[in-house]
Amino acid sequence: MKRICILVSGKARGTNMAAVIGACQRGDIPDSEVVLVVGTREDAPALQRARELGVPTCVVDPKAFSDDESYGEALLKVLREAKPDLICLAGYIRLLPANVVRAYPYRILNIHPALLPLFGGKGMYGLRVHEAVIESGMKVTGCTVHFVDEQYDTGPIVLQSVVEVRDDDTPETLAARLLPVEHATYIRAIRLFVEGRLKVKGRRVTISGEI
Repeated sequence: MKRICILVSGKARGTNMAAVIGACQRGDIPDSEVVLVVGTREDAPALQRARELGVPTCVVDPKAFSDDESYGEALLKVLREAKPDLICLAGYIRLLPANVVRAYPYRILNIHPALLPLFGGKGMYGLRVHEAVIESGMKVTGCTVHFVDEQYDTGPIVLQSVVEVRDDDTPETLAARLLPVEHATYIRAIRLFVEGRLKVKGRRVTISGEI
């Protein structure tokens, strides 16, 4: 049984988190279990949602520490106790401390609501991403699942899915139409990881077998 931890932050609603938990519970992600959800603040709706779904939660507040390294050490303590095979970011909008990234090389996944390397980087999350896409005149957008490295949104790409940008789209309508695509793409990427079908070579991730 593969053990998965999910990290959330801020006031994340937890839609991607709930999709992953549900997929594990249904067996859509085989032989896997979300064993812990870690938040950065106690009032995150995602944590309450995780509890309702029967998943243990805890809080590691970065504001309680003097620097990112100290926060990372506290986060590592929690993660080591949970013994994850995979860590998934879901609405975690901070830059993950470098000491955490180095402790779990190519074992941390994130989903971003755009087609990286476009519309990524610090501050590019939520509706800001969709606003930027619409303002750019792009005809398509999508989501990207990637391995996490020590920078924002720059790790090797695992999967991408595309949706149309319509002429009458607002950031809100585009986000709503993309959300179920995000869920499906994240679940697919996690399943590929769990099945041992991902291989990283340089900047590229290759997938064995049929997707």
